[in-house]
Amino acid sequence: MGFSYDKAMAIKPSKEKWLSTFLIALLVAGAMFIPFMVIDKGYFIFYGDFNVQQIPFYQMCHNMVRQGDFGWSWLTDLGSDMVGSYAYYLISSPFFWLTLPFPNSFVPYLMGPLLILKFACAALTAYLYIRRFTKTPEAARLGGILYAFCGFSVYNIFFNSFHEAIIVFPLLLLSFELILTEKKHGLFAFCVFLSAGINYFFFFGMVVFTVIYFIIRLCSKTVKISFGHFMLMLFEAVLGLALSAIIVLPGVMFVLGNNRLESVQLGWGAIMYGKEQIYLNVIECFFFPPDIPARPVFFPGANVKWSSLGGWLPLFSMVGVFAYCGAKKGNWIKRVICTSFVFAMFPILNSAFTAFNTSYYARWFFMPILIMCLATVMAIEDREVEWSSAFKWVGFITAAFSLVIGLFPSKDSDGKIIFGLFTDSQSSTYITRFWATCAIAAVSFIILLVIFKTFKKRDKLFINVAVIFVCIISVIYGTVFIYTGKQHSYDPQTIVIPSLIEGEVILPDSDNYRIDTYDCADNTGMSLGLPSINAFHSTVSPSITEFYEVVGEDRVVASRPDVKNYAIRNLLSVKYVLNLENEDEFMDEFGETAMPGYTYYSTQSGYKIYENQNYVPYGFSYDKYISRTALESYSEKTRANIMLKALVLNDEDVEKYKGDLEPLDVSVPFDFSEEELANDCKALADTSATLFSHDKDGFKATVTREKESLVFFSVPFDKGWTATVNGKEAEIVKANIGFMAVNVGKGVSNIEFTFTTPYLALGMQISLAALCVFCIYMIISLITRKNRRPVEYMEGDTLIEKWLSYDIADALEETETEEEVLTSIDKIAEELSHKYPVSKEFTGGFTVNVTNNPKNS
Repeated sequence: MGFSYDKAMAIKPSKEKWLSTFLIALLVAGAMFIPFMVIDKGYFIFYGDFNVQQIPFYQMCHNMVRQGDFGWSWLTDLGSDMVGSYAYYLISSPFFWLTLPFPNSFVPYLMGPLLILKFACAALTAYLYIRRFTKTPEAARLGGILYAFCGFSVYNIFFNSFHEAIIVFPLLLLSFELILTEKKHGLFAFCVFLSAGINYFFFFGMVVFTVIYFIIRLCSKTVKISFGHFMLMLFEAVLGLALSAIIVLPGVMFVLGNNRLESVQLGWGAIMYGKEQIYLNVIECFFFPPDIPARPVFFPGANVKWSSLGGWLPLFSMVGVFAYCGAKKGNWIKRVICTSFVFAMFPILNSAFTAFNTSYYARWFFMPILIMCLATVMAIEDREVEWSSAFKWVGFITAAFSLVIGLFPSKDSDGKIIFGLFTDSQSSTYITRFWATCAIAAVSFIILLVIFKTFKKRDKLFINVAVIFVCIISVIYGTVFIYTGKQHSYDPQTIVIPSLIEGEVILPDSDNYRIDTYDCADNTGMSLGLPSINAFHSTVSPSITEFYEVVGEDRVVASRPDVKNYAIRNLLSVKYVLNLENEDEFMDEFGETAMPGYTYYSTQSGYKIYENQNYVPYGFSYDKYISRTALESYSEKTRANIMLKALVLNDEDVEKYKGDLEPLDVSVPFDFSEEELANDCKALADTSATLFSHDKDGFKATVTREKESLVFFSVPFDKGWTATVNGKEAEIVKANIGFMAVNVGKGVSNIEFTFTTPYLALGMQISLAALCVFCIYMIISLITRKNRRPVEYMEGDTLIEKWLSYDIADALEETETEEEVLTSIDKIAEELSHKYPVSKEFTGGFTVNVTNNPKNS
């Protein structure tokens, strides 16, 4: 063996690739999104939740924050706490805050660039975590790009707000690794704060995954910690959570009343999925590019249309994961992946990542996907890993899914034999989508096989070629995904852009009423800046959900009251109905409207507008009352009509507030005719407030009464409200199930309701106290840093001291002969952890490449 030794090379740290990782991902994401932005006049428009939630949510919250308004959002359903409603979606997202310097009209243009930036940031953070374990920065770069453009990320373009969690999770694991193996203080607490603050829902799942990760690391004997060290980690976790209290506390307390959180998996439902196709769907999503949300072609019977089932790694699929896991027995990375698969297969375990909710979600899959990306690149770097078996298994599974679903015989609705397990009556669109997805998976598999056989003997060249093809395939399948999704949207050029994003509907005195929409996109009112009873929003005031349940309307994620239940509109002060032109007509050819009492008003921005002749302004009073118990004895669909006849009081409030009110006579049948509804509405409208206005702090009203009365406002009851009448504090009565009323005396009364976000002040106090503790903690950590004891880090039977007692360069400086160099390098290699790898290559000569030396980096 010839010997050559370049001392300068020996002590020169490898150049990191974090910047190139970020820039490559930025270019790839740009190639995916920019063509669609050009087509749609600078906007990125997708379909479903992205169009009707993410865009109007961003624009509305942007407008509120720029005005210093963090209180009550009048545009969110019937009204909701702004912080509570948007803590889940965007209010603490750093990407949302990047929009604030721009004018409100520019916000829709930023949705595409922000998505591009999010993909690049995901690649960067994944690189930082994966780099801790790889020998070369090139491998970490590949892993970061795989993570950024995995099936989960591309699927969740639909759910724009999910990408923040995808970005921050690698930082959480990296900081956990640093405190676990090196006792590096502060970063873990900061990353816990970041993860919890950005999205408390995903943070719950991150905690579960990190606990699993920690237990497996301990059981695999790759780390060993003392009780004191464990308590230090726990302290930082609690401290980080306390730092985020300013956003997490009001957000979590707000959603605790949400009925989506009330159900828990029990019985057989906790052990087995009710839909057997879910099992195959979970497996399939890691071998194929993702189905588009709401329109699955692989397993439509799984009924998991919005569950975020995506996991495919572009180009590599599961080949690298299978190769690594097949070669590593008892390895902690393998155990994390296998444990995650077991959790995915059992409903009760899967739901542990979503607070044990009964709804099926795979929204935690990005966590094991990060570990799968790590396994893939480590398999590439480890020359002892054998790949042939992995290629065979992945090839077989990919072919089996393609052929069985694509060609297996079945019967259509007419009993005719057909081939293919598709949906939508063998729609050509669905068939094309299926075979296109299979083709992308198959071509990727073949390309990987070719470049593996061509370049595997030269690791860096193989990795660089793989990066190129990962980027190309990501652009291709991402473009196909976006294009096919857009086919299920309202037409961008004729509806989304002119009627929603750029639409303007001008109506008089808009503070004093709500609108309704008929056959329009969800959240049309929010897009137009008009309070509306139509809303698609998962986290709204629990009082809204309570009201809709009582009147027979299903309110899980959206408020869309049936037109047959038209009395709801009058109770909620709806004055106008908007109907998109060229859609289902609100008024038929005979002049009959879908709901009684509406007449044509005007046409604006592609909407036909109809005015409610039975409109009841805010702030009205009743002559009669009915207890909630008595109300619930009537059918659900008649209860809104009854609320136009009498004020509904909770049973415990009847004796206290009935006063001059008469009990509603329930001994005779009620008249629910259109004429009677008009009479009831007129009687209420005659008592409505003479003045009504609302602002960021609440609302004001002026009423005149001939006797003591309860004045009703269809504003959701919430803990944050306080009220005064003529300057004196007044008790707020919960009335008509989920709304508010206040008692006033005879004559003129000035009523003022003020809203303060519940738990926000307490959360701020906790966060400030935690910040003080954090600062003191960091000062103490810096003082005691030199005296820190080393952490024992074990890999197999080897005990490695993570904190080196000498400088690597100094150790090599003393060597002169080949034997001395080899001895020194062997000694260093035994003491270095994955954080500080040393590579040896015997290829006719001998070179030493020391990377990440803490004193040279």
